[in-house]
Amino acid sequence: MTDVLFLPGGIAPAEVRYRPFLNHLPGISPLLKDLEVYAGEAPPTGYSVQAEVDGIGRAAERAGWDRFHIYAHSGGAACALAFVASHPERVLSLAVDEPASDFTPADQGDPYWAEIEDAVKLPGPQSVAAFLQLQVAPGVELSGPPDGPPPTWMAKRPAGMAALANALRNHRVDPTSYSKFDGPVLFTFGSLTHPRWRAMRDRLKGLFRDFTSEEFEGLHHLNTCHQAEPARTAELVTKLWGRAQPQ
Repeated sequence: MTDVLFLPGGIAPAEVRYRPFLNHLPGISPLLKDLEVYAGEAPPTGYSVQAEVDGIGRAAERAGWDRFHIYAHSGGAACALAFVASHPERVLSLAVDEPASDFTPADQGDPYWAEIEDAVKLPGPQSVAAFLQLQVAPGVELSGPPDGPPPTWMAKRPAGMAALANALRNHRVDPTSYSKFDGPVLFTFGSLTHPRWRAMRDRLKGLFRDFTSEEFEGLHHLNTCHQAEPARTAELVTKLWGRAQPQ
């Protein structure tokens, strides 16, 4: 059985983000894990990326997994990178869709982060809207929220997004630690996403030993590959997992 831990981004819960995708992935043992920042009614005191790294380890241990695959998006993908940097021996393969950060000096120095910090300071729904607009390329117009009341989990998102952005901004990873991971890495991104993810793709390509990427035409951070093209994405990750199975 292929053991795969799925991590969502900072908006939708893992169940919402990944349950439809799992219909295209028969024969795996999936673990849908939400971010630790949303474990309570408010972000934990002293919340950090290390709390997410520790949470990934605990979830795998509860599942009885020694080594496993990770599929992750956005904030969860950044936390997955941090986990691989700290525990390369635990991960068989890593598939990341537009990580919120790669923790390199180039990423930490990107002026983009000042825009994110301004966005998450806005009140409630304005914060979410401004944050989402910063995830796509300039000129890409986003549709408004769906009709009807927002899901109950949205109430936690403004505070959680602010805490997650601050944690990502302050976490540090030695870029050379990525080279210690000998499993295959897949990096996916959309052609209409913010340009920073193309630059991140290029940086990580030079840091991981076994790195491939896939661009999805017409997609972006908020309409990503496993949502819009689940069959194609499933084929990519299935091939990745097959290359990384333990001997």
